[in-house]
Amino acid sequence: MDKYDQHLGKNDANYVPLTPLSFLRRAAEVFPDRLAVIHGVEQRTWAETFARCRRLGSALAARGIKKGDTVAVMAPNVPALFEAHFGVPACGAVLNALNIRIDAEIIAFILNHAEAEVLITDGGFSSVIREALTKLDKRPLVVDIDDQLATSGERLGELTYEELLAEGDPNAPWTLPEDEWNAISLNYTSGTTGNPKGWCATIVAPI
Repeated sequence: MDKYDQHLGKNDANYVPLTPLSFLRRAAEVFPDRLAVIHGVEQRTWAETFARCRRLGSALAARGIKKGDTVAVMAPNVPALFEAHFGVPACGAVLNALNIRIDAEIIAFILNHAEAEVLITDGGFSSVIREALTKLDKRPLVVDIDDQLATSGERLGELTYEELLAEGDPNAPWTLPEDEWNAISLNYTSGTTGNPKGWCATIVAPI
C-alpha cells in the first residue's frame, strides 16, 4: 500500500478544476474597464468581453448545444473567434477552430468527421465555405460573422453572430467544468498525405 494514499477523494476543499474559463472571469473582476480587445475601430473592455462570452454560451445552450457537441469556427483572429474560445466551452461544447488555409474538400471532411452542430464563419471565407456546405452529410447551423475588416463575402447562414449573441444572457451563470479532463477543443492536422487527423485537447491542456 502506498503510504501517501490516504484515500482522500476530490472535494471542494482540495480540488478545483483548472480551466481557461476562470481566467476570463478573473480578468473581468479585477480589470473590468481595461481594454481587452482592439479590432479596427472596435474596442471592448474585459467586462464587455466577459458579457459577450456569457451571451454566446447561453445562446448556444438555448439552441440545444450541450456538453460534447462540436462548434466549428472559420475565421481569422477576429473578436468572435476570441469569444468562441470562452463562450463555446462555457456551455460544455467543444471548439473546432478551422485552419483558414484549407480548401472546401478538407473543410467538408472535418465538419463531417467532427459532427459539427454549429459553424460560425467569417464573411471573408464565404466562397470556400459555400462550396464546403454542399459536400456535407448534414448541414450545421451556420452563423455569419459580419467582419468590418473583410473586403468581400456574402451571407450564408441562418443568422449573424451578433443576432446569435442577442439571444443570449449577458448575466448567464458562468459554470466551471466539473472535470479538467473534459474536452475543450478539437484540432486537425494539415499537410498530411491523407485526410486530416483529429486530436482532442482537454480543458487543462491550454493552461
